[in-house]
Amino acid sequence: MGRVAVVTGASSGIGAEIARLLGGRGDLCILLARRADRLEALAEEIGGDAEPCDVSDRAAVDAVAARILERHPAIDVLVNNAGIPGRTSFVHGDPEVIERLIRINYLGAVWCLRAFLPGLRAAAPSDVVNIVSVSGVVAGPPSGPYSASKHAQLAFSRTAAAELRGEGIRVHTVKPGFTETEGFPQSWLPRRVQRVVIGPKEVASHVLRSLEEGRGETTVPWYYGPVAPLQDAMPNVFTRVLARLPKAL
Repeated sequence: MGRVAVVTGASSGIGAEIARLLGGRGDLCILLARRADRLEALAEEIGGDAEPCDVSDRAAVDAVAARILERHPAIDVLVNNAGIPGRTSFVHGDPEVIERLIRINYLGAVWCLRAFLPGLRAAAPSDVVNIVSVSGVVAGPPSGPYSASKHAQLAFSRTAAAELRGEGIRVHTVKPGFTETEGFPQSWLPRRVQRVVIGPKEVASHVLRSLEEGRGETTVPWYYGPVAPLQDAMPNVFTRVLARLPKAL
């Protein structure tokens, strides 16, 4: 048997494609997400296990991790991919949506790492993959709360990478740009921006290369990378430009 991999948000999109690639190389994939029917279908397809779970519920994460660790005391790979979109406003947005973004996109990854850490330590050298976003380093309307959740996840990922390095647990922080998936449709983007939209298979292939080559923190596609330093260097310019964007974006 190959390595044991836990993949969250595995019912569709990037998570499902990562699970297919990991399963294809012989890993036993344990799939976590809220939609049990989708998970079971994918688990049957790749020969994995389905464990329905809402990662925003800390008690549920602890319970499912305990069940999995009882069967598989060593976890070689943890992929924190679960996430939800959030094109909403700090000023006018629904408070429940803003809170849910933080609970799933940020805290879900924290709870999963903490819950599966004994298994990652038992398997060391092992790997954690956090699927963050370019939005974690570039912020602005119309998705400020989403960016904030990804900023938090990025800070968590970078800190965990430093904390766990000495234990033989490698943390890979992957920051995709605009990616077309069922949960994250990109049809709202202007036509010119549509040209740089990628698919979940491209992100999944990037993740596999990162695992094989020990890349650490990366951006996919690479050409999104320079945008973050520009905003850091000229925040006031970005603010003026973003303030002029149509409210419909």
